[in-house]
Amino acid sequence: MVHKIVTEWKGDLTFESDNPSGKTVIMDTDVEGQDGRFGLSPKAMMLSSLAGCSALDVISTLNKMKVDIDDFRIEVAGELTDEHPKYYHSVEVEYHFYGSDLNKKKCERAVSLSVEKYCGVMEMFRRFAEIKTNIVYHIGTKRNT
Repeated sequence: MVHKIVTEWKGDLTFESDNPSGKTVIMDTDVEGQDGRFGLSPKAMMLSSLAGCSALDVISTLNKMKVDIDDFRIEVAGELTDEHPKYYHSVEVEYHFYGSDLNKKKCERAVSLSVEKYCGVMEMFRRFAEIKTNIVYHIGTKRNT
């Protein structure tokens, strides 16, 4: 399967990129002397893609297992190399589950399936970065929004 995207220059250092679904995203970067930002940086979007891919797997798996949770989030931190071209050489993915009666065994199974089997973005990251994962349970609490 081939995915094709088109990225168009919108002026200065701002670009708009489409997606096979037809949706678009704005990308830019920090520019000295420029106050406004209009989008996400390409490297940060890589971390968002990793979180999104794994989150979709985890929630889909929990739904199939008929596991109820109150809330869920993923935090991803990536450490860049010092030298150009800078890339993430290490990444930590932290899975946060919220609920009053969490089934930890099934939550761990859903994360494991995503990390080891289903998340293609995770597999891509493995090609260039050391990946660490961690699960945090927030029993009886709801996430502060």
